[in-house]
Amino acid sequence: MAARQTWTVDRLHHALPHSALRQQLLADVNLTPIDELSAVLYRWAVAADALQAAAPRIAAVRAQHTTAASGDTAVDHTADVLRDAGHRADRQPGGGAA
Repeated sequence: MAARQTWTVDRLHHALPHSALRQQLLADVNLTPIDELSAVLYRWAVAADALQAAAPRIAAVRAQHTTAASGDTAVDHTADVLRDAGHRADRQPGGGAA
């Protein structure tokens, strides 16, 4: 696995594949009290790391669905992956930001 990227709000924003996720990130940053902001950004960074780690598998699944003769449409579960990654970060011992 690649070394963890140094995240900024801008890098997180660009790493998210859907406008709804990008808007949620910005809403979280703008509406979270400052003393809770590092924990919120940590959860977004964990989710972005998980998304980047899953990118090759996501691309392979999309390619399978694109070439499938059945005509099925791929369902994008990116939001579910990010939500689940955030929940896992909440459960990790010491899972808050430093």
